[in-house]
Amino acid sequence: MPVKKFALSATVSSDNPKAIEPVLKKLLGRNGRITTTAAGFQIDAELQGTSAKDLNRQLLSEMRRAEKKTRLRAEWKSNNTVEKFFDYVLKRTEQLKRHGH
Repeated sequence: MPVKKFALSATVSSDNPKAIEPVLKKLLGRNGRITTTAAGFQIDAELQGTSAKDLNRQLLSEMRRAEKKTRLRAEWKSNNTVEKFFDYVLKRTEQLKRHGH
């Protein structure tokens, strides 16, 4: 499968945000922005991978190694497709409309 570029917009909530913050910084590096919120973090990043499902699973699995009670609501955009996940579950796929001039 070809590697694609994905734009990630996600909220992370956790029983122990301090435990997952270093994991997020390691995974996202300079490709992302991590903002602290009352419940955890808001993440905006650009990542590369073969599918949104694989990237989402990798991100949540890494965070849950640090803190089991971590939740992820994520939107992954690539080309004209947006895939929305709650934890590991794909909730919705949307096709973005192109604006013609």
